Amino acid sequence: MSRRISISGTVTGLVLIAVVSICGADGLWVEFWLPPVVICALAAVLAQWIAFGLAWRLKSEQFFDLLGSTTFAIVVLIAVLCSRSRLGLLDIALTFAVCLWAFRLGSFLVVRVRSVGSDRRFNEMKKDFSWFLMTWTLQATWVVVTTAPVVTVIGDGNSQPFGPVEIVGLLAWVVGFLIEIVADEQKKRFRLSGNDTYIRTGLWNRSRHPNYFGEILLWSGLTLAAFPSLAGFQLVTLISPLFVWTLLTKISGVPMLEGKAEHKWGDDPSYIDYKSKTPLLIPRLR
Repeated sequence: MSRRISISGTVTGLVLIAVVSICGADGLWVEFWLPPVVICALAAVLAQWIAFGLAWRLKSEQFFDLLGSTTFAIVVLIAVLCSRSRLGLLDIALTFAVCLWAFRLGSFLVVRVRSVGSDRRFNEMKKDFSWFLMTWTLQATWVVVTTAPVVTVIGDGNSQPFGPVEIVGLLAWVVGFLIEIVADEQKKRFRLSGNDTYIRTGLWNRSRHPNYFGEILLWSGLTLAAFPSLAGFQLVTLISPLFVWTLLTKISGVPMLEGKAEHKWGDDPSYIDYKSKTPLLIPRLR
């Protein structure tokens, strides 16, 4: 990757962080000298850059995924600490949901990396300063933009109750969380059984990427739950699920896996049949 593209990616990530966090702070500057959502954004960037410095020195990516998922929990806990103890049931539920998801994802990714030994995505990346820095910065962007509506609500200094919209949003989170867990477990067992082909059983028979569907659904649910408590420019933080969808389907997730699958099995009639009958993302009901 060229240095110009790496620098542009880093700057774009920082601009997104600034826009989302400042919009999330709308209406909170009177009550807070520095709104919690802004503090959380700064903490996320600082954590990733400190880790980048260590990773660059060691030329290692071993703790990249673990720090990424841990930072999700860190930012919501910072929002809790900055909320002046004005926490309602919704705030507590959102905090629990993000922390539980972060713990599950972190443990899953750590086990996967240890079983493989290394992450091949970083083989060339960790040799290039600007490219490696961009990657860590974009991880901070992922954390800040994805959690923006949740962190805004938790740290706004108001005690939010439950309502019908909040309940529907949290139920969507539960469904998405379970889909992601089941899909990841099914694929892990499929690989452990010695299969080196594509998986088309369980949820993978209904969607080619059910784990990503679960991820998008759970963040959409948390964003919906936060929606009634947002006002003014805070509504900009509602881009969270759109950002997650774009990231997974256009940038880092689906394109890479689909390209790899096409390279391996693109001429296999059974794969061609599977691909033609199985939706890319949203699971078919029948």
